Amino acid sequence: MPVVNRIAGLSEEMKTWRQHLHRNPELGLACHKTAEFVVARLKDAGITDIHTGIAESGVVAIIEGREGGPTIGLRADMDALPIAEETGAPWASEVAGAMHACGHDGHTTMLLGAAKYLAETRNFAGRAALIFQPAEENEGGGRIMVEEGMMDRFDIKEVYGIHNVPGLDLGYFYTKPGPIMAGADTFHVYIEGRGGHGAYPQETRDPIAAGLAVGQAFQSIVARNHNPMQELVVSLTQFHSGSADNVIPVRTRMTEICDGISTAYDLTCRLDYEEGYPPTINHDDQAAFAAEVARDVVGPDMVNGNTGAEMGAEDFSYMLEARPGAYVFLGPGEGSGGLHHPKFDFNDEASAYGASFFARLIEKALPLKG
Repeated sequence: MPVVNRIAGLSEEMKTWRQHLHRNPELGLACHKTAEFVVARLKDAGITDIHTGIAESGVVAIIEGREGGPTIGLRADMDALPIAEETGAPWASEVAGAMHACGHDGHTTMLLGAAKYLAETRNFAGRAALIFQPAEENEGGGRIMVEEGMMDRFDIKEVYGIHNVPGLDLGYFYTKPGPIMAGADTFHVYIEGRGGHGAYPQETRDPIAAGLAVGQAFQSIVARNHNPMQELVVSLTQFHSGSADNVIPVRTRMTEICDGISTAYDLTCRLDYEEGYPPTINHDDQAAFAAEVARDVVGPDMVNGNTGAEMGAEDFSYMLEARPGAYVFLGPGEGSGGLHHPKFDFNDEASAYGASFFARLIEKALPLKG
């Protein structure tokens, strides 16, 4: 296996950790039992500088190297999703209506594996800050940890994160400089007309017709009002009778469309626009470095350092706004289902690759001087 030998030797132990986490998913900021499990594993590894309660249930642990130097942050998300599991695995969720359908149990395991190795070896000059973050899926735990002063409190100079990609070959890494994931905003359109009998439309102010017109017009923003060289998606996901990215011209055009519909259909059409996670933007030097580290772990043929951008969103974006760093994707090989699918399950064979990447990144970024 083209990973750090000692970490490869931890594979069975990491599998046990991951399957425990999978059985016991927690949502949002309330990842308290997960945090307790993480702290217990960190203490088992001999790590004593552990800080809890950040963003309610987040954990930051510091590992000191053999010599002094800067601090590099490594981040793993811990939260699950409100989805009923359908894997039928022996380690399936034991919490009704919640499951690890995005592989955060695997991400946490990777960082715990790297933590155990780094605590044993300490072959680096500086400090490794292990960031276990809640609420990536919804509340933006990454934003809250940054707002609570995590970067300054622990003097973090750079920060790196990993996400698994189902269907990608086991051990394959990819990343890119610049924007690697989209922002994700939410909008709601409220249309108020006047009801009536379908046989007498002249007596109504039909909100359904207006809503259909709004939907069609919103789709024209991508085709006719946006630079085709820049990625943008506008998706209407629900329509009840009875996003894109945080580019201001898009929001302005949506407002103009709603105002026009109000006039054309003689009713009220109001747009509520909520800015969500910003785009995840890798820093050029750190993205190149992350790709170099991945090549050290799996070889050049298994790394793409200049891939295309993803249109999903990720609250690691807030950490990259606060400090230089990079986000990378890792192939888990075989597995069940796609992300956010009730049959998704993380492939435990991938843990050694992610843990090796984290460990080698620290050793390579903070080399011993002696």
